[in-house]
Amino acid sequence: MKIVHEYSCYTRRMDKLRTLEIFIATCDGGTFAAAAKLCCSDPSTVSKAISRLEAQLGFTLFHRSTRQLRVTKAGRHYARAVRKMIQDLSSCENELKHVNDTCQGTLRINCAVCYGHLYLRPLLKEFCRQYPEIKLELEINDLHVDIIESEIDVAIRTGYIEDSRLVARRLSPMDFLICAAPDYLAQNGVPKNREDFHQHSWIGFRIKESLQLQPIFLPDEYGEYLPYELERHHITDDGEAMAHLCMDGFGFAQLPHFLAKHGLDTGELISPYPYFRPPQPDNGVFAIYPKRDYLPARVRIFVEFMTNALAIRGENANNTWASELKVS
Repeated sequence: MKIVHEYSCYTRRMDKLRTLEIFIATCDGGTFAAAAKLCCSDPSTVSKAISRLEAQLGFTLFHRSTRQLRVTKAGRHYARAVRKMIQDLSSCENELKHVNDTCQGTLRINCAVCYGHLYLRPLLKEFCRQYPEIKLELEINDLHVDIIESEIDVAIRTGYIEDSRLVARRLSPMDFLICAAPDYLAQNGVPKNREDFHQHSWIGFRIKESLQLQPIFLPDEYGEYLPYELERHHITDDGEAMAHLCMDGFGFAQLPHFLAKHGLDTGELISPYPYFRPPQPDNGVFAIYPKRDYLPARVRIFVEFMTNALAIRGENANNTWASELKVS
């Protein structure tokens, strides 16, 4: 019933706006016939619309005679208010369309913590250099956020939840790499098989929302990654802390590619095994934004910018640089 009521109110508002447009056309045209021509209607429909409007208002808008219409004093006063309202509405529509179609305005971004610090933030300076008319509001957190309720323009998340109101565009898969510090491997050796990992220290990651430990996937003798139960000697709920503990020699960690990249580039980490990619369809890093017929230019430009910036790093919707990494 609520939906029916809201639709009925919306219809009445649209009918009223149409009636006001007919009223102004009648003032300008001087006759119902002229107004009908301006409004692509017919004289009878225009005459009835004016009569209904007068009944709603409770005063006469036109003096009628067989030859002409003459606007009343009340009609002239009402016409001034209606013209201003229509002009203000048209001006507002044009302004909003201009903002929507041009690269300007405030862009509200919500991003997962580790990805935001390691991947997104370093790119924002170049983005703002290219699009100086766009102002940023950046939220960095790992909380579940209702994008529409929070009026977020675009969220960068690892994984996504099915929602018909949203578009989820994958920027890259999320590949995982088994890593350790060179000093740790020099002192403890490289595991030859999955069983050997029982002899090694392992850094675990606790998922904040569920408080569960992130599963560990290790390759079997055929190279297929399967979940494997190992004791975690050290546990953290912060991805960057996990990577740094690994670089500091606390043991092995299975890191997402964006967490492992810095350590592998600097030589502070070594990955002795091929990458692992979870097969789930929601695996990956996604740009998520509200589904709409007219996507604001600032959102479209930002997603395109991220896509191009990641391509320079060797990442796209189907692959990351991890697929080209030579294991040590």
